[in-house]
Amino acid sequence: MAVSACQESGARSATSPARSSSAPASASPTPAPEVALVKKMSVREKVGQLFMPTIPGSTPAQAAALVERYHLGGVIYFPVNLRTPRQTAELSNGLQKAAMKHGGVPLVISTDEEQGPVSRLPYITRFPANKTLASGRHPDDDVRTAARVTGEELRAVGINQDNAPDADVNINPNNPVIGVRSFGADPEKVAHLVGVAIDAYRATGVAVVAKHFPGHGDTATDSHTGLPIINHSKAKWERVDAPPFKAAVEHHADVIMTAHIVVPGLDKSRLPATMSKTVLTGLLRGTLGYQGVIITDSLQMAGATIKFGPKEAAVRAVVAGADMLLMPRDLGRAYNAVLAAVKSGRISQSRLDDAVTHILHMKYERGMFRSPYVDAAKASHVIGSKEHREAARKVAADVRSGG
Repeated sequence: MAVSACQESGARSATSPARSSSAPASASPTPAPEVALVKKMSVREKVGQLFMPTIPGSTPAQAAALVERYHLGGVIYFPVNLRTPRQTAELSNGLQKAAMKHGGVPLVISTDEEQGPVSRLPYITRFPANKTLASGRHPDDDVRTAARVTGEELRAVGINQDNAPDADVNINPNNPVIGVRSFGADPEKVAHLVGVAIDAYRATGVAVVAKHFPGHGDTATDSHTGLPIINHSKAKWERVDAPPFKAAVEHHADVIMTAHIVVPGLDKSRLPATMSKTVLTGLLRGTLGYQGVIITDSLQMAGATIKFGPKEAAVRAVVAGADMLLMPRDLGRAYNAVLAAVKSGRISQSRLDDAVTHILHMKYERGMFRSPYVDAAKASHVIGSKEHREAARKVAADVRSGG
């Protein structure tokens, strides 16, 4: 599988010459680069693109072997991988080198940098939680600033996707897992600020992940340890949970993350949303018209595996409409299970190709093919720069005076 690293998708330049009148009328248009690339990929390479596991250590050596062996589509960083800005940038470059070595498909390198209580980078410029930002005197400015600075610092160390912002409407004060990660309990305000955050992140070049569809805000159960049931009718879901995700679609969120929750009002089968074709393909793709990447929440969570084992959960998520599988409990077994499901026809070739096309389209659109590497020597000059520190102080002062 070969592809040019400089190839990018997009409309033809306005200055491009018009097609010659002598050109044959039946000439086929040049296919989008992701479509052409999918046709060249082997089944094993396609299956690998679906996976985004954790990685060991803080140097490229061990993780690079995983990237090459499984043709991974992405990886996710946690604090164990992150020591200093330069080290993180060098890790990112080493992993991208491994990904580009044979197939030429760059990695999505992600992390959960929501700020507030969910922050992975030990050295990042700090901002308050979303609920705090939303409560200040100038919430739009504060949310925009926090997203911009966070995105710029992630890009500097080679992280090209942030699993943020949280798009849940937190209407349950006993919610053990969302809480201040949400912008609040007002659906319209949350929707508005989700749009502000997405626009700001995307402007930095970082891919954006709105989460957790179809809405994790009204639960007293943590999906890390159990399987929450949210008894919202379809009408209540439309009124309470849907607005931020509609905003995410309208603002071109690159990725939407699924929730390991059961919402009987949306799917009478009582399947977790991550494994529900009704929710992912019917509601998110069909009703909301979302065309980006759908990624599962961590498949290590109890909510993902309490009804099915880890291997079955991965297969069911892809069948339901998920494009990427985040943090499988056992990468090798999950990969082999999905590969076997493709070979048996349980996961159709068209479903696999559709998933990989979504992933590659995002990688082209966000410039991952064009610029997979970063300047490691400059990373420490971006992280915690004077301008970023001043911006953080301004936001902190604003939320103190307005909260």
